[in-house]
Amino acid sequence: MARIDETRPFIAVNIAVLTVSDTRTEANDTSGDTLAARITDGGHHVAARAIERDESDAIEHRLRAWIADPSIDVVITTGGTGITGRDVTPEAFERVMEKRIEGFGELFRMISFQKIGTSTMQSRAIGGVAGGTYLFALPGSTGAVRDAWDEILRWQLDNRHRPCNLVELMPRLQEHRRRTAP
Repeated sequence: MARIDETRPFIAVNIAVLTVSDTRTEANDTSGDTLAARITDGGHHVAARAIERDESDAIEHRLRAWIADPSIDVVITTGGTGITGRDVTPEAFERVMEKRIEGFGELFRMISFQKIGTSTMQSRAIGGVAGGTYLFALPGSTGAVRDAWDEILRWQLDNRHRPCNLVELMPRLQEHRRRTAP
């Protein structure tokens, strides 16, 4: 079973938070606030925070800027992962990701199913990697943010988590870019 190995150091990571919504503002961004609070309570840093409308090009532009920023290790978005016409976050992610983390969406929906039942099938939560940066797209509800952080990301973004975690892989995420031709 998974556990925290107290003999290993905790390594704080820099996380950017993006809320995707046509209606949220800084004053009413409860999901973004919930996520930011959990990040800092977990000992990590909120490196950047923004709100973008449900516009695929705008989301992609923001993702690419944050992926290119060496001070950002992880980008977590909230919102835009449903199935309506305005929900375009996964499409923006697909255009920037180099690799998908299939297990993230699968695990998120498994956890969500235990709380909201079959309604979880409407979630297109997704995870991936681009330019050495982890990317995770969460649904826009505060409950979904809590579930994803408390039951998945909190643990995988902790270097002490055993048997393995995402932080210990960070130095190796761009190995394919460092290979030299024979």
